[in-house]
Amino acid sequence: MTPDRSPSLAEAPAAAAEAVLAPQPLPVNTATADDHPRAVVRLLNIGHALDHLFILIFATAVGSIAAEFGFARWEDLMPYGVGAFFLFGLGSVPAGRLGDLWGRRPMMLVFFFGLGVAALVTSLAQGPWQLAAGLTLIGAFAAIYHPVGIPMLVQRARQPGAVIGLNGLAGNLGVAGAALLTGFLVQWLGWRAAFVVPGLASIACGVAFARLCPPQGEPPGRSRKPPAVVLPRALLMRALTVMTAAAVTGSLLFNFTTNGNTQFMVERFAGVIEDPALIGLLLAAVYAVASLAQVVVGRLIDRVPLKRLYLGIILAQIPWLLLAAVGQGWWLFVALTGAMVCIFGAIPFTDAMIVKYVDDRVRSRVAGMRLAVSFGISSAAVWLLGPVVKASGFTTLFLLMAGIALCTAAVVLWLPSDRAVREAAAGGER
Repeated sequence: MTPDRSPSLAEAPAAAAEAVLAPQPLPVNTATADDHPRAVVRLLNIGHALDHLFILIFATAVGSIAAEFGFARWEDLMPYGVGAFFLFGLGSVPAGRLGDLWGRRPMMLVFFFGLGVAALVTSLAQGPWQLAAGLTLIGAFAAIYHPVGIPMLVQRARQPGAVIGLNGLAGNLGVAGAALLTGFLVQWLGWRAAFVVPGLASIACGVAFARLCPPQGEPPGRSRKPPAVVLPRALLMRALTVMTAAAVTGSLLFNFTTNGNTQFMVERFAGVIEDPALIGLLLAAVYAVASLAQVVVGRLIDRVPLKRLYLGIILAQIPWLLLAAVGQGWWLFVALTGAMVCIFGAIPFTDAMIVKYVDDRVRSRVAGMRLAVSFGISSAAVWLLGPVVKASGFTTLFLLMAGIALCTAAVVLWLPSDRAVREAAAGGER
């Protein structure tokens, strides 16, 4: 059953459960894990890297852009980027709906070409409001990937945890690329090139995807691949509520760190390293190491009880964030690496829960609703980052993030245990 209107953020978990529990036709999807050509899998993973790279170009180049536009402090320019993150979340709802009902292949073409053109438009900005408009356009097209690209990738996977982990590695290498590539482009060619070069790369990927990805047949919304575990309504609502709430707090940590880490390292390495390109290289190394955690976690998801693994990774975030709050120089580098390993390591769980509990027929819509809630609310992190740091400093910010991680752990405790899931799947409900 598909609602005639997009649900509000408060209605999203209930609407997602209603969509999953609605009467569905008999399964007809018998595709295997090998049905996607390797080139298509690579392009879907590259798309995830580009998605995160584009959304963080501004945060990495904000110092140079602020200087050109006449801002005395980079913090004062940060709020102009909030539109990108707001649409990155809100746009997931229509993107997911179109992915299910129109088709995921055509939506991925819109993603590659639209993102590239939006980046080229942003590079032409002559003032802060033109920049804000361009960044918002980037956010609108970037919103397509998560509810469309990931479901397309896992819809034929026999080991979805491993597939999600590798895809997460690709996405967070895009985060690393934003720090590294943007740093070098800003230093040698200026901030506008930091949008132009990835924009052209995205358009080239769109051309390759159009040629290499074969037609996918009928859209997912007209077929069905049942979830791995069929839960009764009460447990499904509980799992979707936990998934959404944990995604909100996890996205807050992700946005606070990935948008603030460049300036955080500049401040804490003052007198030790002054070269912005070298700072970008160090931050890229942090993200590259942290990204490997998603591959490990993805494989563990297929083997270890979900709740136990998720809770352990969330609790590990807290001491690293506390150490980063007070760290300086190279000790800060170690603490920040540990914190980002745990923050990135928590990312695959929401996608794994969607694959485990949600019918592929509505998977993009459920993912879109979840993303709209988490990214929509967490876009406040981008808005608040500059004012919070300006008023209280990075120490307060990292202490706040440790508190957010503690809240996430409390939410995850409410996730149904594997024993409850097994009993429910067998016909009982705990």
